[in-house]
Order: sequence, then structure tokens, then C-alpha cells
Amino acid sequence: MPPAGHPPPDKLPTPPSPQPAPHAPAPHAPLAGAVRVVSSLTLLSRVAGLARDVLTARLFGDTLLGSSFRAAYAVPNLFRRLFGEGALSAAFLPEYSLLARDDPAKADQLASLVVRLLTLVTASLTVVLVGVLALVLALAPHDAERSLSFRLMILMLPMMPCVCITAVLGGMLQSHGRFAPTAAAPVLLNLFQIVAGALCLLGVVKDPVTGAYVVGAAALAASVVQIAWSLAALRGKVRWTRLTAGARAHARDVMRRFVPALLGLGTLQLNTMLDVVIAMWPVWVGPTVLGFRVPLDDTSNAILSYAQTLYQFPLGVFGIAVATAVFPLLSRTADRPADFLAHLRQGLRLSLFIGLPASVGLVLVRHDLLAVIFGGGRHAAFSPEGLARAGDVLLGFAPAIWAYSLNHVLTRAFYAQRDTTTPMRLAVRMVALNVTLNLTLIWFLGEAGLAWSTAIAASVQCLALWRLAHTRLGLRPLDAPTRAAFARIAGATAAMTGGVALVLWLLPPADTWAGHALRLTACLVAGIGVYAGAARLARLPELGMLLRRPRAGPAGPVSFD
Repeated sequence: MPPAGHPPPDKLPTPPSPQPAPHAPAPHAPLAGAVRVVSSLTLLSRVAGLARDVLTARLFGDTLLGSSFRAAYAVPNLFRRLFGEGALSAAFLPEYSLLARDDPAKADQLASLVVRLLTLVTASLTVVLVGVLALVLALAPHDAERSLSFRLMILMLPMMPCVCITAVLGGMLQSHGRFAPTAAAPVLLNLFQIVAGALCLLGVVKDPVTGAYVVGAAALAASVVQIAWSLAALRGKVRWTRLTAGARAHARDVMRRFVPALLGLGTLQLNTMLDVVIAMWPVWVGPTVLGFRVPLDDTSNAILSYAQTLYQFPLGVFGIAVATAVFPLLSRTADRPADFLAHLRQGLRLSLFIGLPASVGLVLVRHDLLAVIFGGGRHAAFSPEGLARAGDVLLGFAPAIWAYSLNHVLTRAFYAQRDTTTPMRLAVRMVALNVTLNLTLIWFLGEAGLAWSTAIAASVQCLALWRLAHTRLGLRPLDAPTRAAFARIAGATAAMTGGVALVLWLLPPADTWAGHALRLTACLVAGIGVYAGAARLARLPELGMLLRRPRAGPAGPVSFD
């Protein structure tokens, strides 16, 4: 609900205002600048992450080892997204941002308490999960495939407390306007694993299974280094101290919103983890369920997981970057409805500006992209059958990139207004929808059914969040200028689609790695060029916001023309 004493934003009277100074900061300048910083550093991180994934794919491939390694890596990442980047940040950051603005001493106390509690909870959970896996290994009938998977999980589970703490420390940095250290931290994680993978690729570590343990240990070491990196960046911003009575009410507010936020913001992550569980069913449980043979095998999770990284690339670089940048702005303006709505609309426009063409483009170039990334003849990561199956998976995930991106922004709008209940209730329904679709579509589409289930659930969730923003928060994100901008973005995307389709029609089908690389390069050049040109003709300001640095005015603030 809007803050007490304020009518819904769209019903606010428009007070007369003096003419702005010649270089007054534009409303979207802080968001655009933050998005550029986060996106550029996240791009570096994602490129390093893609290099890591390509390296591990070529080491472990679409095999049982590849499936087991990716499943073990998914578990700490799930908790990072749920606790660190997701629910805890969503419950904590609005409270912390306002306290940092109005009462820094209480903000320090709240930050200290949250970090201590997060360390205790995640460390305890790690001990429990490691104990359960060790018990299964000791008591269950020996199965070499399951044993390999569970041992890799035991190795990498201690990453969970470290990556969660790093993510929450990053949220504190963002609330102080420091986006660069947080966006750069994942580069450390990727570099450690790349070095470890290179040792395997160069033959220093010859056994692939041993190589998986080496890469996992490198990831664990890097997660510890990330904490040190974040603490160093916070020096002078946070004073670690004890909680006093004056800050207890704020701590209780954070804890009260945490569980609803856990379900609300974690829908995509929970659905992704359910995909992993189902894909790993043949390894963890067996080839049948209720007497029926599961239409998956021990390579399904490797194919699903590595294909997933390709749709997550544009989502991570731009979609999550926009949500990361807009959340502190929404939190700081939660008691100023007009400013809040302006930031929300700008975040939605930026998300769609990147998400819609990314959805369409990835569908069009998926076969060439997969062949370039995971193909390559004798040194290919995937077999020809694996590439074909990965193409089907990517076809399921890609059409909803726009929905994944908008969901991150819309959900954070609720949390900035301290409404965690509405997204939670919707999230429970979306998890149920995803599970139902998973258990239905896998019998017809194999592991690609898991991808289609995630995409359908995300699209439904996006439409529902849009409606709930109006009915629950009294917001109208889709005003006339935003509708016009969305229409122009769709038109520019249609022009890009035509340009890429023409390139694919003119170039012959490829049967070599070089041929796929040529087709992919031509499609990227044509797609980016046509989309940028169409966006310019349509007078979409988002392109300039993302590419140009804002101009400083006389007083120092930045603005866009």
C-alpha cells in the first residue's frame, strides 16, 4: 500500500513548480548511471563466467560428470540468490537505505545484526545438509553415479555462507551508491575457476573427476576472498557494532518481511532448482518414477544447465543490472510516490528495451550460438545429439527473457513499499504452476519441457505482478508515455527480427565451426545495427541512456538531454 497519508501516485495533484535550471538533473540520471556501472562490470563478470562455463563444459561435457558438477554448483548459488541477492536483501535493503539516510548509527547496528544472523543460519544449514548427504552416502546402497554427485555437493556446500554474506555486503554497498565493487566481485570467483580449469585442460590434472574436485575447491577459495573484497570496499561506510534497543524495531521489521520475500523474489530460483532436481532424478533416485521410465538421462542436467547460461547472460548483464540499480532508488523514494513511480517506469522501460530483443534474438541464433560455444569438432564440449537437445532447451527458455527481467523490477517495487505478502502469495501459485508443467511437459519434450515450464510460469507471473501493482499498491506503471515507449520498443524489435531473418536466409546452413561463427557474427552485427537504428528513428531515449555518459551540470549533478 502507498505510505500513510499519501494518495495513490497517479491521483496526486500536480503542484506548480519553478522552471528547472538549465542543467537540472533528469529523473532517470541516477538510474541510468547506476545501470551503466553495474552492466559494464557485470558484462565483464558474465564474459568471465561464460569462459568458465565453456572451459568446464569442455572438461566435463554433456556427461554424468558434467551433470553432477553443475548440480553441485547450483546448490550454493540457489541460496546466494534466495538469501543474499534475493529475500534477505529485499527485506533488509529498504530498511537499511532509509536508516543510512536518516540515522547512520542505527543503520550500522542493523547491518551488524543481519550479517551475524546470516552467518549463523547459513553455516548451520550447511552443516545439516552436509550431514544429510554424508548419511545417505554411508547408509544407502552404493551407487557410483549418485556418490560422485553427492561428494561434489559436499565439497561445494561450504560456499553457501560465503556467497550469501558477500551478496548482503554488496547490498549495503549499493545503498551507499557504490555499485562497482559488488558487480566486480563475481569476477574473482570466475578467475579462480578458470585458472583451476586451465590446469586440467593443460594436463597438469589428468583425471576429469579429480579436475571437477579441483575446480570446486577453487570456487570455495574464491568465495572466501569475495568476503574480504567486499569488507574492504565497505571500510568507512559501515561501523560494525552491537544492536541497541533503538534499532530492535527495525530488525524485527526486516525479519517479519524475510519469509514472504523468500518465496516472492525466489520464484525463478526455486523453479530453477526444481528443474535441477527433476533433471538429476535418474542419477539421484533412479530411471523410473511410479513404475514409469523417466524420459531423461544422466546427461540431462548438463544439457539443461549449460544451455541455461546462455539465456542468463543478457538477463544477468542487463535485466538484473536494472533491478539492482533501481532497488535502492525505489527504497529511498518509497515515501515520495511521484518519484517512486518515475523510477519504476524508467526501470521497466530499460528492462524491456533489452529483454524483448534479447528474447527474440536468442531464439533466432540459438543453433549457431550453441555450435560456436559448445561445438568445435574433435574438441567439442557437446556431442551432435547434445547440441540438438540444447537447442530445444534454449528455445524454451529464451522467449521469456523479457518476463524474467520485468519480474525482478516489479517484485522489488512491492518490497520497496514493504509489501512482501503479495509477491509471496503469487510466488506460491507460480511454483505450483511450474511443478505441474514440469511433470507434464517432460513426457513430451524431455528436458526441454523444464525450460518451457519456467518460461510459461515467468510470463504468467509478470502479467499478474503488473495487475497487482495497480490493485494492491495503487500504482499505474503503464501510463500513456510508457505504453508508447513499449510500442516503439516492439517496433524496433520487429525490425531487428526482419534483419536477422534476412541474414539467416541469405547465408547457407553451416556444417563447420567456422561457418557457424560466420553466421552468428553476421546476425549479431545485423541485429544490433538494425535495432540501434530503429531505436534511434523511434526516438527511444534508452539507447542513449545506456551508451552515453551523462553531462555534468554547474553544480555537479549529471543529466541527459
